[in-house]
Amino acid sequence: MSSAYDLPPRTKRIVVIGTLLGLLLAASNQTVISTALPRMVADLGGLNLIPWVFTGYMLTSTTVVPVSGKLSDLYGRKPFFMGGIILFMLVSIAGGFCQNMEQLIVVRAIQGLGGGMLLSSVFAIVGDLFAPEERGRYQGIFISMFGVASILGPTMGGAITDLLTWRGIFYMNLPFGVAALLMVGTTFPQLERDTGKVSIDYPGVALLTSMLICLLLALAWAGDVYAWQSAEIVGLLSASGLLFVAFLFVESRAAEPIVPLHLFRNRVFAVGSLLTFLSGITLTSVITFIPMYLQGVLGASATSSGLVLSPMMIAVAVGSNAGGFLVARTGRYRSFVLAGAAALVAGMFMLTRFEVDTGWAEAIAGMALVGVGIGLAVPVINLAVQNAFPRRYLGIATSSSQFFRSIGSTLGVAIFGTLVVTSIQDNIDRTLPVAVTDAATPQLIEQLHEPDVILSPHGRASLERGFLELDGDGQSLFDSTIQAIESSLTDAVTDVFLIGFLVAVLAFVLSALVPERPRHAELEEMTNSPPRTAPIDVAPRPAD
Repeated sequence: MSSAYDLPPRTKRIVVIGTLLGLLLAASNQTVISTALPRMVADLGGLNLIPWVFTGYMLTSTTVVPVSGKLSDLYGRKPFFMGGIILFMLVSIAGGFCQNMEQLIVVRAIQGLGGGMLLSSVFAIVGDLFAPEERGRYQGIFISMFGVASILGPTMGGAITDLLTWRGIFYMNLPFGVAALLMVGTTFPQLERDTGKVSIDYPGVALLTSMLICLLLALAWAGDVYAWQSAEIVGLLSASGLLFVAFLFVESRAAEPIVPLHLFRNRVFAVGSLLTFLSGITLTSVITFIPMYLQGVLGASATSSGLVLSPMMIAVAVGSNAGGFLVARTGRYRSFVLAGAAALVAGMFMLTRFEVDTGWAEAIAGMALVGVGIGLAVPVINLAVQNAFPRRYLGIATSSSQFFRSIGSTLGVAIFGTLVVTSIQDNIDRTLPVAVTDAATPQLIEQLHEPDVILSPHGRASLERGFLELDGDGQSLFDSTIQAIESSLTDAVTDVFLIGFLVAVLAFVLSALVPERPRHAELEEMTNSPPRTAPIDVAPRPAD
């Protein structure tokens, strides 16, 4: 693949800005949806379908990330970056016209194809533009864009949702997408593979997609639609396992595998992939369900919940830039990954302590610690993975690492979403005072399980009017009911945070396994990499 190292500095700056805008496009969409989702559910219904709003997007984006990364090594990054933006914008327009939750899920799934193409390209473009000794600083900048997106997305999305309607959040993507297309399309050269016959691993793609669909369906339906021991869930899990074995078999023999198994012989890649997988699970638990807690328990508006997320995302930006700068200065990884994992553990522990009467300061402090942990660790892991391989493997190594982060996020949404939905319903039935069940009409009791009552001030106002029409102390009964709803929602969300905390602890333990490789060793590997026809040596190097 030809090099872009020698592009003029001004051209590089334009490409970097355009690529950052593309990353902003994909990253802000996720955080916008999190903040606006309570209003979407209140409007469209389908509380039980909440996990699929995220799972549908992540399923398609997760599947396309390694495919797009591999093809970009063969054909160049530009067509996949540009194509991802165009698809993302077109589907965003359709999202504003959804009339039910099922349509929204379909739109999100198609949108995930564009998002996956974008995410697989942006970090590899850093490797195309900059030599290994420069990548640390730019990796930090790119990761910090997630922080910027996560501040801009919830804040703008919450304001649009409160002042106009949640449908307007889909149109936020258009100006960023157009600007990114113009900048990258006019300045970034098409870098293609020099020689060789292209072989696309279609069987691997089919098996990977089928395996993920079976696994996610099982996790999303288990305990809700079907019992865990039901034939449907056992069958889906068994099918997922068999497809995974078949996928490994096909990948071990494919000429151009979607996920080259030999990469896992490199300890940097193996440990880094596992850590990004765990970080995806943990961050998903926070970004997805903090707005639900803030709006449903603390009574925050969509705008306020977006603003409360800002300290966490500012911390992500600060941590990522600090990590990238320090790695660029020292050429070391492990200590920064360990520090980030420790901060993540502390932050997740604070979130598990949430109660109905938790103060805003405590919530912000916990989220800020989570942000520091993610911001410090993730870009360092990405940089370590990129610098562990010769440049011709840059796209597939980077996208494979991102693939595992997406897998973690996808599984986290599927598992946590089902857990929250079932827990809320069960907790309300269990904690509702007997005085309420005796006095309330069946229609009022049924209304307690509707999403707009759980998450929307408008829905609660309607419920209050129903209680005030009862004979006796309707206001007192309503207050007791709201306490039961808020307590049920808090318990469900903190259960998710407890799982996230345990995952963060595991990530901290595994962080000690990250090899400490000086940057000069990586530069030597880049310089003295074997010719294209020779097999790559991906055996792990001894830790210092």
